[in-house]
Amino acid sequence: MKKIFSFVLILMAIVANIDAQQLLSPSFSYSHKKASYVTLMDGKEIKGILDDIDRNKGLIEFIRIVDEAGQKLKLKAEDVKFMYLLPSGMDNLSKQADFLTDIKKWNDEKLDQDLLNQGYVYFESTQVIIRKSATTLLMQLLNPTFSKEVKIYHDPLANETASVGVAGVKVAGGDDKSYYIKIGDDVAYRLEKKNYAEEFKGLWGKCDEVIKKYTEIKWSELIKHVTDYTDCNK
Repeated sequence: MKKIFSFVLILMAIVANIDAQQLLSPSFSYSHKKASYVTLMDGKEIKGILDDIDRNKGLIEFIRIVDEAGQKLKLKAEDVKFMYLLPSGMDNLSKQADFLTDIKKWNDEKLDQDLLNQGYVYFESTQVIIRKSATTLLMQLLNPTFSKEVKIYHDPLANETASVGVAGVKVAGGDDKSYYIKIGDDVAYRLEKKNYAEEFKGLWGKCDEVIKKYTEIKWSELIKHVTDYTDCNK
């Protein structure tokens, strides 16, 4: 049964990736058996087994990890530059399927594509605007395979649109109603579905081709907008 289920997930990923890259669904549980990789602000690299993640209102505060020497470490989120964590169970299976198509022209070469292709998810420290003030948070990147110009981060407080599920697994719909989005070196900010049409020109205005191409603004076509904008700026 599990093999059949795996095949269905992979088949769905192939179909989904024929025309465009896809955003990853956010992960919330991670392997406590396979290695995690954490790089600190001072450049120190830690490979170890994840013990736990402490969150407050969905935002990461601490990462607890046992390093290769068996030492238990409690890392503050603010001290982590970036990290790769392997989702647990079926969540990881869906992540691996998502990376069957790898379009290199949109890739951020700074990311470890080998780990991403193994199903790891990527978190990085980035400045975000919250309540009109900039703060630094550890955020999960949802578009690692096409993040060269535009980065889309999971919004821990986002609601989802309606979705269709099979055996408890989401197969259609379920798009978040908001993301944190970062263009180039700008500070990331919260982009909401309800405001997207009015913010469209402000977001993609540096590329006339995108503005001219999309006269009807649809939240469901956000990925197309991102990849077209990336092509425009490569």
